[in-house]
Amino acid sequence: MTSIGGAEMVDWNLAVATATRLVRPGPEVSKDEARAVVAELRRHAKSSEEHVRSFTGMGTEGAHDTPVLVVDRAGWIKANVAGFREILKPLLEKMRDKRGGGPGGAVLGAVGGKVTGVELGMLLSFLASRVLGQYETFAPATRALPAGSNGGGRLLLVAPNIVHVERELDVDPHDFRLWVCLHEETHRTQFTAVPWLRDHLEGEIQSFLGETEVDPMTVLERVREAAQTFAGGRSDGEGDEEGGAAADGGRSIVELVQTPAQREILARLTAVMSLLEGHADFVMDGVGPDVVPSVEEIREKFRERRARGASRLDQALRKLLGLDAKLRQYRDGERFVRAVVQEVGMDGFNRVWTSPNTLPTKAEIAKPADWVARVHRKGD
Repeated sequence: MTSIGGAEMVDWNLAVATATRLVRPGPEVSKDEARAVVAELRRHAKSSEEHVRSFTGMGTEGAHDTPVLVVDRAGWIKANVAGFREILKPLLEKMRDKRGGGPGGAVLGAVGGKVTGVELGMLLSFLASRVLGQYETFAPATRALPAGSNGGGRLLLVAPNIVHVERELDVDPHDFRLWVCLHEETHRTQFTAVPWLRDHLEGEIQSFLGETEVDPMTVLERVREAAQTFAGGRSDGEGDEEGGAAADGGRSIVELVQTPAQREILARLTAVMSLLEGHADFVMDGVGPDVVPSVEEIREKFRERRARGASRLDQALRKLLGLDAKLRQYRDGERFVRAVVQEVGMDGFNRVWTSPNTLPTKAEIAKPADWVARVHRKGD
């Protein structure tokens, strides 16, 4: 338990309670329909294993050991709070050591923990109605949240969100559910077939958190600079990758309060996440024509939905939280995977899973030929 004088730095129970209270209700379904959706998602998750293995050439033996959990929005919230609690332990201990010795540390810890719990709950309530599925790997195994052995995770499929989107897009529900399962099963395959991937990601995340400023005045100054940038008060004049506009104009507030060392780590993490998301998109569309008859219609409607967002408020929140960057990861990563497979075939692409050294850099994601030249040298 990370605490100051007995009070946790984050009130995790309050985070769950806040998110569960604020999250929007899911679509109306009867009990029979709900049971049918859950059963179908489990069947599709099972059948997706063979589809993904055949298409990618990656072994899925370890996938049998990782459970598939069909959850509601509250279940997704609880799983992610458990994951946050585990991954943030080192940072919270660092904050405890920084603040715990000062006068009133216990009171500050209690008040701050509740404030942070509410803030985290508000964020998760926003995300909980948008996530279709997730391979969660960091939360410790419990009876309510089982996981694979040897540090494996679990595959979460958020049933109400899948039903909501298939209705919104007006697509064949059975095809859409299989299409989503193909994407999420690809993520499960990535982590079960590449045993070093989870530890590598966790190491990068811990390095990122280890560079976090815990001095309140330093953090306040960074937030002030970020606010000035969003208000148009300052620009560092750097060009972005696509259009040459000021780089800060395209950054989220999360990025703007980072240290230079954190930006370097984030560039590596961005490259990995672009690879994972792009690979899953490539696989779901590659498998799709053989097993999902309406895949072209689904893909086109889903792409339009991603691009436009639900509302102006939704678009503003996506930019503020950096979710627009995640949307670019799907696009840029899929483009990278497609280009590499066209150049060196699927077996050649699968060299990307050899070790952390063969992962693409952020620059190579934008220029796949550079990755091919580095990993597939003429002497091979």
